[in-house]
Parts: sequence; structure tokens; C-alpha cells
Amino acid sequence: MGENRRQQITIVYDGECAFCRRSIDAIRSRDRWEQFEYVPRNTPGLDERFRQLALEDFSSGIRVIEENGCVHVGADGVHQIAARLPYFRRWTWLYSVPLVRGVTRRIYGWIAANRMKLSGRCAEECEVDASARP
Repeated sequence: MGENRRQQITIVYDGECAFCRRSIDAIRSRDRWEQFEYVPRNTPGLDERFRQLALEDFSSGIRVIEENGCVHVGADGVHQIAARLPYFRRWTWLYSVPLVRGVTRRIYGWIAANRMKLSGRCAEECEVDASARP
């Protein structure tokens, strides 16, 4: 932690998902100022620490929680992360374009729904999950 340290942001992710863990590793490797705290969803006491997460369905993706308690979900959370990382922050203005934001949210939604398949950890359980969706 250097003088460039900023307000710490908490990233809550699916710690049982290999795709999610690899994504967090990629973020962590670019987090020069150690501005993020990385917390797997199944961490004991997480719901007590962040009461706003207790009733949420995490199938929609990552949660990014600012120190003021504001929660960003899925693609919106990824945007918040990118806005704080070197190189990526210069491209985050694109997210303000409605069409780009909409497409990004759809892509993120597809990735979130298929993350177990993307991680290579999928057999019968993914087929059951897919058939249970509306």
C-alpha cells in the first residue's frame, strides 16, 4: 500500500467457481494500489458484514461494494473495477453509451449463467441447472 492508495472497494465473487477465481486473479494482478478486497461469497459472516447481500441471488454475478455501501452488480460491478485499474480506466467512458452498456450487460449475463461451463466444471449439474431456468 503506497501513497496512491484509494478508498478500498470490496469485490464479492463465487469462490467455488474456477472461472470466477481466474477472473479475480486477473484483477488482483492489475490492482497495483491494493484498492480492492477480494471476498468469496461463501465467507462466514459476510451477510452480517454486508446486510444488503443477505437476500440477494448471486447467480447474476459479482458484487462490488463501495465503502459508502453502494452495491454494483454484474457488468456494472466490472465497470466499477475497470474504472479503478490502470489502462482499463481510459476505456470506461464507453460504458456510458446506452447501446454499449446494454450489450455489455447481456454478455455479462450470459457469462454469469454459463460460468461453470466456462470453468470446465460441468457435467450433469449444468444440464439440470439449465433445464430449471425459465
